[in-house]
Formats: sequence, structure tokens, C-alpha cells
Amino acid sequence: MEPEAFDSALAHWPDLQTRCSGLLLGNGASRAIWRNFAYESLFERAQRVRNKPLGQTDLALFKSMGTESFEQVLSALNTTVRVNAALAISSSSPLNRYYAIKEALIHALRSVHIPWRLVQPQTLQTINHELRQYERVYSTNYDLLCHWAVQQQPEGFADLLHTDEGFNSATIPAEGARVHYLHGGLHLLKNQDASTRQRSASASNLLDGFAINTPGDVPLFVNESTAEDKLRMIRGSDYLSWCYGELAHHQGALCIFGHSLGRSDDHIVAAIQQSGVKQLLISVFPLSEASIISQKQHYSRLFGAGGVSLEFFDSASHPLGDTGLNVPVELLGPAKRRR
Repeated sequence: MEPEAFDSALAHWPDLQTRCSGLLLGNGASRAIWRNFAYESLFERAQRVRNKPLGQTDLALFKSMGTESFEQVLSALNTTVRVNAALAISSSSPLNRYYAIKEALIHALRSVHIPWRLVQPQTLQTINHELRQYERVYSTNYDLLCHWAVQQQPEGFADLLHTDEGFNSATIPAEGARVHYLHGGLHLLKNQDASTRQRSASASNLLDGFAINTPGDVPLFVNESTAEDKLRMIRGSDYLSWCYGELAHHQGALCIFGHSLGRSDDHIVAAIQQSGVKQLLISVFPLSEASIISQKQHYSRLFGAGGVSLEFFDSASHPLGDTGLNVPVELLGPAKRRR
């Protein structure tokens, strides 16, 4: 379909007849619940938080490594601490920087993340119920909403991470919906050997107790960077590389919800193209008629070739886009909203 052939009409999710075996979630799914998730850059946010932001020495480390990824810098510092210990080098600077950057990250995350006390049980039930409708769920969000929802009623979901044992692709249950965190999550940790384990905390403790100050315990999530850097970090993790491979081999129709698939997500686009998926149902947030047409053209450029069928629907008509799920940021109070 030529771009100029698009109009501004959008289908309603309940009217679509195609059953999707997979669901790809982007930041728009989280923003539908908590608009503070609309931050542009966690790296920039960590420089502006009121409590212990990134300092000049910390920023110099990010610059020297050519990245804005916290996982990459923290992992490098963790390696340096271990090397210094092995060589009996007494410098405390790498460990101090590890703690400082981790603390800035913690404050940045808490400044944008919805607090547990504001999450409604009905919201988690809605998310839980919706995720169960798919055989495979792929999320590029590293916030805790999906994990909180699954934790509320884990029956019916396949346990991919085995909290006590860590990730092992050979022991994944055959039954149950699988949730794949393509860019990691706040509930995941990267071990020293690059293996992955899930934090044992639950509910509010996953966010409130995020101050993991043990070298070797590096939060496993891929924050803003180029698609090439994201893919490189994915390849450096057993769990993330497995999840990415699952998307690249997905079978059946795929629903894309709340995902703009910009240039920094070219690796996600490449995985979908590699999968050979022939039907995509794509949510569109209807800002205006021109915006709707522009979004349709964007997705058509990405997937229109190769005989892929595209259907577009109003994001608010999907259970995950229901406006009733939105939690007003005003409930935080004026002081916390200004952070």
C-alpha cells in the first residue's frame, strides 16, 4: 500500500477477528497507566535528580566508554573492582564510583516510576488477564508493571527465570504464557558470569529495596542507546539473547502495542522481519488525523514490503490502553511531582 493511500480511520480492537499469538509492548503501554514514564532519557534524568545526581567524574566514565547505558558502566566498574582485588591494587575509586552511579540510578528510577502504593489491584488484574491471552509476550519496558501483574497471579505463566536457580533455557516449562523482557527489567540481575537471576523481592520491595550495593549485583536492563549498542548488550546476556532469539523466531500474528519502533529500536524491527510474521496488528494513539496517517506510513515503511498484512487500531480500544487504568500523577503531591 502506498503511503498516500492511508486515511485516518482506525479499527476498534474488539472488532478485529485475527487472534494474535504474540504481543510486543512498548513504552506507550506503561504511559497509559503512569504518564511519568514518558521521560526521554534516564541518563539525563540521573544528572538532574535532587538527591546525589551523577557527578562530573561519573559522567567522564560514561563518555570514555561512549555509552549512556548504566548496565554497561556498572558492569565495567564491577570487573575493575575484581581485577584490582586479584592484583592487590588498593584503589577504592572504582568501588566508590560504582556506589555513586548506582545511587544516582536509583534516584532517577524512583523519580519516574509509579509507586507501589498507587498501583490499583484491579489494574494489575487487567494486565494479568490480558497477558494471558497470548502465548508469547515481548516487552522492551524495564519498569515493574508487567512483573507486578504476573506476580499477583502467577498461575498460567511459565517461570522463565527460576528465582533460586537463575535462567536456564533448558528448564523452561512447556505450558503457560511466556513473558520475555527484551531489554531486561528492574526485577532482574546480571551475575558476574553474565548469567541472569531474578530478585527474590516482591511488590513494593522491588522498587523500595532497589538499593543493591553489592558489587557483582548489576541491574539487568538496557536503557537508552543506539540500536547497535542495545543489540551488543543483549548479546552479552544469556537471558536477553535468548529472549531476542524467541522474537526473531516468533510464529503467528503479532500485536504491537504502545511501541513507536524508532531508530533506536531497529534491532526489534529486524527481529520481527526475520521472524517471517505475516500479520501485524498495530496500536495507534490518535493525536490527530495527520498523526494517525503519519504513524500508518511509518509502520508501512518498516513492514509493508514482503506481503505483511497490517491492521491499525485505536490504542484506547485495547484493554491495556483503557483510559480507566490511568493513575493521576497529582496523587504524588506537588513536592514529588517536581523532582
